[in-house]
Amino acid sequence: MSTQVAVFRPRRGRWFPLAMAAVSLALTGTIAALMGGSGWSVGDQLMLLGIGAAMAGLLVRYAAIRAVATHEDLTVRNLFLTRTIAWSEIESMRFAHGDPWVYAALSDGDTLGIMAIQRADGDWGREEARRLAALVTQHRGPSSGDLGEPGA
Repeated sequence: MSTQVAVFRPRRGRWFPLAMAAVSLALTGTIAALMGGSGWSVGDQLMLLGIGAAMAGLLVRYAAIRAVATHEDLTVRNLFLTRTIAWSEIESMRFAHGDPWVYAALSDGDTLGIMAIQRADGDWGREEARRLAALVTQHRGPSSGDLGEPGA
């Protein structure tokens, strides 16, 4: 297993989803318990609990968004997909004004959003984008670490 060089995680998008997942479970659990004996069936209560659990699961997955850089590759865990790409597959990086997160243009013509580095994190997010671009440049070469827009 390769050693980690850097880990990227959204700053604001980590603890809030976890707190909201707990609120979702507590709220739907309380409402489901209060529904008992008031004309609602057990199936209705279980359905509400299932909805709360599904919301909590999605929020926990959101909190787990990250990108892990090793000497060999970059593993990007977004909301639904996890993808590992070799440094040589990254053609360029983009974090243009208005982009919600960093994008990597790949050699196969695909574009990969890296949700771990978000515009919502402000200056810290831009600094993390520069840090990732420096890693791309270090592992791939000088033309690939460009973020697409000066001062992005």
